[in-house]
Amino acid sequence: MSNRLIVITGPTGSGKSALAMRMAEQYGCDIISADSRQMFREIPIGTAAPTADDLARVTHHFIGNLSLGDYYSAAQYEEEVMRLLPSLWRKSPVQIMCGGSMMYIDAVTRGIDQLPTISDDIRRHAWEIYEKGGLQQLRLTLLELDPLYYREVDLNNHKRLVHAIEICLQAGVPYSSLRTGRVKPRDFDIEMLAIDMPRDILFDRINRRVNAMIDSGLVDEARAVSHLRHLNSLNTVGYKELWPYIDGLTTLDEAITKIARNTRVYAKKQLTWLKSRPHRLIMSNEQ
Repeated sequence: MSNRLIVITGPTGSGKSALAMRMAEQYGCDIISADSRQMFREIPIGTAAPTADDLARVTHHFIGNLSLGDYYSAAQYEEEVMRLLPSLWRKSPVQIMCGGSMMYIDAVTRGIDQLPTISDDIRRHAWEIYEKGGLQQLRLTLLELDPLYYREVDLNNHKRLVHAIEICLQAGVPYSSLRTGRVKPRDFDIEMLAIDMPRDILFDRINRRVNAMIDSGLVDEARAVSHLRHLNSLNTVGYKELWPYIDGLTTLDEAITKIARNTRVYAKKQLTWLKSRPHRLIMSNEQ
């Protein structure tokens, strides 16, 4: 039997984790998390990280393995997963990967180009461009460094812009010249399953999950790390909307509304990404 990696993905709030748990117990295998935020140990509520009971039921990897100030990349994730898999195959020829971080899933299933390791000085400089000049200055900088990539990148995604600038500065060549787009061969089979459901049901699930996170203590969790809000790891949905509330500039209801809205926007981006990837849909009408 060939080794097989089953990737369970779908939009946020669709029930990926519950399905992965059931399948992992069925196959007697582990779960490799493909959620770039669940790696940060300080923010389990806002990232919907597996509970202690979940971790006791099934062994998970890449959960709570980083601190908020740690640097991590999709390239590191690819390297570490590929190094981990041989030991997991000895446990079961089927392993489960679960999550919705698109770059992380692509890193393992398609591979990513070899890019230079970014020095602390370059990373600090690239983020200072954003902090001092905002999106407009990022765009102007990238246009100068790599006009080809500038024409195709999402100019409203500051993380993508910073990442491209980092690589241009570190490598001394345009980022676009290092992108091959070639899919790396893997010595195991890959099956991608994506949960789908009517959009109104998905959005209702998202809204209810946001409220459940608030009830579970999301505000206190955000307040505990608010002094670190300058870190990229906290420039994410669920936290950035709470900073104005914590600072007394808005109401909690307004913050909750923005969290739910931005989470729905992110879910739409995940669905758009899925359309360009081969996968098998698992239809769900769960309420």
